[in-house]
Amino acid sequence: MSQPTHPDGGGAGGGAESASLSDYELIVGVCGGIASYKTASFVSAAVQRGAGVTVVMTAAARKFVTPLTFQSLTGRRVFCSLWNAGDSSDPQHLRLTEQADLFIIAPATANAIGKVASGIADDLLTTMVMSADCPVLIAPTMNTRMWDNPIVQRNVSALQQAGYEIVPPGEGWLACRTVGKGRMAEPETLLARTLERLANRPPRKRSGGA
Repeated sequence: MSQPTHPDGGGAGGGAESASLSDYELIVGVCGGIASYKTASFVSAAVQRGAGVTVVMTAAARKFVTPLTFQSLTGRRVFCSLWNAGDSSDPQHLRLTEQADLFIIAPATANAIGKVASGIADDLLTTMVMSADCPVLIAPTMNTRMWDNPIVQRNVSALQQAGYEIVPPGEGWLACRTVGKGRMAEPETLLARTLERLANRPPRKRSGGA
């Protein structure tokens, strides 16, 4: 039996087609948007590659997809609030960001992009991304006019200058029933960018579970 490979393509099989995400930890932040169904597909694909995936959802995201969906896909608790710590002594769940190899926000709304670009941390997702010390991928989704808005483009540029990586939206049929740019990248694209971003970056050494 061939052994799984890491994203650098080493080991039996080689190449992104057979690359494994085993031993890698991903945090996936989900904002409110119909594209969140694509995020579920991406999460499923990442888990099947062996990644440990922790999902963080905004209140708006839970209007589109339930936490149970992501809990079922990841086999893990889904984090939704700063104020629901349970038995944890870390109510902001910042310890999770210390374990992560990659933080992905998909879909990323204009609101979330604006908050992060402005340094605003007023919910769990923005608080966690501000504390992340791993690479961050941001996959925007929105109406074409919103995407083209100079303020949004300024915020996107600010994020890129700060070291965040933008996975640009594509063109096609949008939820507003128009055709244009603003569709979130497809799950396959997100998976490819994840593998690319982690290439030659070994998993973090962890003293305990994620």
